Amino acid sequence: MAEREEQMGERGIEPVLQFLKETRLFDFTGYKRSTLSRRIDKRMQQVGVDDYLSYLDYLEVHPDEFEQLFNTILINVTSFFRDPDAWDAVRHEVLPDLISRSGDTPIRVWSAACASGQEAYSAVMLLADVLGVDGVKERVKVYATDVDAQALEQARTAAYAAREVEGIPREFLAAYFDETATGYNVKPDLRRCVIFGRHDLLQDAPISRVDFLLCRNTLMYFNADVQAQLINRLHFSLVNAGCLMLGKVEMLGQDELFEPIDTRHRLFRKVNRASLRSRLLAMAGRTYVPMGGGDDRLLELAFERRTNPEVVLDASGTVLAVNAEARSLFGLGHDAVGRPFQDLELSYRPVELRSWIDQVRSEGRTVELDEVARWTPSGDLTFLDIKIVPIDADDQHLGVVISWVDVTRHRQLQEELEQTHRELEVAYEELQSANEELETTNEELQSTIEELETTNEELQSTNEELETMNEELQSTNEELQASNDELRERTAEVHQVNAYMEAVLMTLHASVIVVDRDMQVRMWNGLSYEMWGLRAAEVEGRGLLGLDIGFPVERLGPPIRATLMGDDPGGAFTVDAVTRRGQRIRCCVRVAPLRSGGRAVDGAIMVIEEEAGDDA
Repeated sequence: MAEREEQMGERGIEPVLQFLKETRLFDFTGYKRSTLSRRIDKRMQQVGVDDYLSYLDYLEVHPDEFEQLFNTILINVTSFFRDPDAWDAVRHEVLPDLISRSGDTPIRVWSAACASGQEAYSAVMLLADVLGVDGVKERVKVYATDVDAQALEQARTAAYAAREVEGIPREFLAAYFDETATGYNVKPDLRRCVIFGRHDLLQDAPISRVDFLLCRNTLMYFNADVQAQLINRLHFSLVNAGCLMLGKVEMLGQDELFEPIDTRHRLFRKVNRASLRSRLLAMAGRTYVPMGGGDDRLLELAFERRTNPEVVLDASGTVLAVNAEARSLFGLGHDAVGRPFQDLELSYRPVELRSWIDQVRSEGRTVELDEVARWTPSGDLTFLDIKIVPIDADDQHLGVVISWVDVTRHRQLQEELEQTHRELEVAYEELQSANEELETTNEELQSTIEELETTNEELQSTNEELETMNEELQSTNEELQASNDELRERTAEVHQVNAYMEAVLMTLHASVIVVDRDMQVRMWNGLSYEMWGLRAAEVEGRGLLGLDIGFPVERLGPPIRATLMGDDPGGAFTVDAVTRRGQRIRCCVRVAPLRSGGRAVDGAIMVIEEEAGDDA
C-alpha cells in the first residue's frame, strides 16, 4: 500500500512529464505538481489506468492519447470581459494614458495564453469603443497566442454560441457581432485586427514592443521559479511604461520590474531599469546603452551569438547569462540562467573551477587554464583553454566572465562553478555594522513582517489553488452540460420510436404478445387488454404460462419452446378461448422467433387473432 501511495504521489508523475518533454517537445516540468496530478489523474480515470507507470506504457502504445492529455491539462476556461470591474479599470485608467502616449504610432496588444480568444476580442472591442472601428483598423494590432492549437482553431473562427456572449454588453454585441443561426460571429473588420498564433511562453521568444499585455490566470499554474522567469519575459515584451494585466488571484509581490496602477484589479506598469545583468555585460566589454527594449534585445542577441562559449556570474555565484555556444557545448538549457553555478555539473567537470573563481575574486586578476582535457559524449578527447575574468567597478567585485576556446578539440567543461557568497556576506556584515542600533529596535517588527509575508504567501497559494479548482469545475460542468443535452436528444428519439411502435401495434386487429427466452412478457399491446382483460403494466415482466386469462396459455408452451430452440413451430394453430367479457371465441395463433442483430433468437412473438364467423 505504501509503495502504491508513493507511486501515485508527486514523485511518480515525473517519468510521465519527462516522456512528454522528450517525445512531444513540450515541457510541463515548470507547472505546479498539485495541478498536474489532478489533471493527469482525471485523464487516467477516463482511460481506465490505475498508476502513472501504467499510463506511461499507455502513452507509448497509443500516440493519439497525447492530444487528449494535452487538452485535459490545459484548462481553457475564459469568457468575454471576465471580471467586468477590471475591464472598467482598463477603460478609465489604462487606455487614456496608452492612447495619449502612443500618439500616431501603432498600438500593439498581446493576449498571452488567450485560449479560445474571448479576452483578445474583449480588448479589441474596448479599443473600438474609444477609437472607433476605423481607428482600430488603422492603428491597433492585437497578437493572441496560446500553446493549445485546438483552442486557437476555435478562436480563428470568431464564432461563439449564445451562452458564450452573455458577458458582453448589449451595445457591444449589437455593434461588433453578427447574429447567425448557431450563435454570434465577430464582425470581419474587428476580426482582421487580431493575429492568432501558437506560442509557448516558456520556450519561444516573447513578442516585443507591446503597449498592453494581457496574461490572465496563467502565472498561477507555474511554480515560483518559472513565475519569476515569465515575469522577466513579460517585462522585456512591454515598451517603457507599458501596461500588464494579470488575473484576479495573481500578484507580482515586491517586484522591481513593475509598479502598480491598480492593485485591486491587477494592473501594473513597466519600470525601465537597467538590470545587474546588463551592467555586468557592459563591464565585460559589451556596451550597454539604456535606450529601450530594442537596444537591450540587440545586446542580448550579440552576446548570444558570440563565437566562443561564455558564462557570466554575479558576485554570489548565480548564473546571469549563458550564450548559445556554451549551451550547445555543455548541454545546458535556458533554465540554467538564475540558478547557482555550483549546482551545475559544469562547475567541476572536466576540471574543478570553483577554487579558481575564488582566486580570481580574491586577487582581482584573470586566471587562464591551458589545454584542459575533456572527453566528449561521442568518446572524442578534446582540449580547451579556459579564461576566468573578474568584473570589478569602483573597487567592488561584481562577478566574473568564464570563456572557453576549443584549441585542439580538447577539454570540455561539464559542471558549474561553486557558488560563493563572499561579497554578499561582506556587504551584509558592513550593513549589519552600520545599522547595529537600528536592528535591535526593528527585530520585533521584522519578525512580524516575516510572519505576515509567510501568511500572505500561503493565502496567495491557497487562492491560486482555489481558482484553479474553480476553473476545473467549470470545465467539468460544461462537459456534463453537453452530455446532458445529448442524453435528452437520445431520450426524445427513444420516446418517438416507442410511440411509433405502439401506434403500429394498435393498428393490428390482433393480440400481440412478445416474450423473452425465459418466457417473461416483454410486450403486451392494447388489443391484448381488450381480449384478455389485463393491462400491459400488470403482465410485463411476469411469466406468460402463469397468467390467469381466458386464453389457454398452456397451449403456447410447446410452440414457444420450439421457436426459442430455433425450430419451426409448424405454422398457425387454433384454440378456443374466452374474452374478458365472457364471450367464447375461436382464435388463430401464430408463433414467430424474435431475432437480434446477430441473428440469435432472443425471444418469441405471438399473434392471436379471432377467426371471423366463429362462434363457440
